[in-house]
Amino acid sequence: MHRIPLGSFQAYLWCDDDGATLVDTGPAGSGPAIEAALRGLGLTPGDLRRVVLTHCHEDHAGSAAEVAAWGDVEVVAHAADAPVLRGERPAPPPAFTPFERELHARFAAGLPPAPPVRVDREVVDGDRLDFGGGAEVVGTPGHTDGSLALHLPRHRVLFTGDIAAEYNGEVIFGLFHVDREQAAASLRRLADLDVDLACFGHGTPARTAATARLRTAATHLPPP
Repeated sequence: MHRIPLGSFQAYLWCDDDGATLVDTGPAGSGPAIEAALRGLGLTPGDLRRVVLTHCHEDHAGSAAEVAAWGDVEVVAHAADAPVLRGERPAPPPAFTPFERELHARFAAGLPPAPPVRVDREVVDGDRLDFGGGAEVVGTPGHTDGSLALHLPRHRVLFTGDIAAEYNGEVIFGLFHVDREQAAASLRRLADLDVDLACFGHGTPARTAATARLRTAATHLPPP
């Protein structure tokens, strides 16, 4: 697993013998940084086999259209978020807490919009993707309707999307959910998975005691 810092955001590369998989793309304009990360690993854009989008928000899918144009790249997303990604309908707004509303206005509201992108494969909970020894799609609704996580049981790795995050060394419940109760249930589901490494949409990956830290976050949810 290779983390790609993209300013205040990030994406992840998973490399197999037959090519690479990109998990999320960062905001619009991140293509050059993603290409540089590939080349730093001795790969080229032509080695990218697929992009998996954990959800439709601009900070995760903003460069998907740019990366999808590199060649034979399969774009994968949950069926519930696919219409948003294709530009067929807007994303539902988050149900902000007062704290989140101020934070979003300061840090996220100025993000450039994500250009529409084709979705080659729409997935749902329980589907499997052909990378990492078999990546299991875990539906995690609540952050968006079509949020997903990726569980790689052979490697004991989890990509959480924005259901969870890391902040100041702690694993925490994510922010800016469309349905906090549903998102909390999704976090509890992720906390039931036995993993060694948890990779978050925001914050440093949990490389030790990942499951225990997810369970702590799931049992200490902030008030609404």
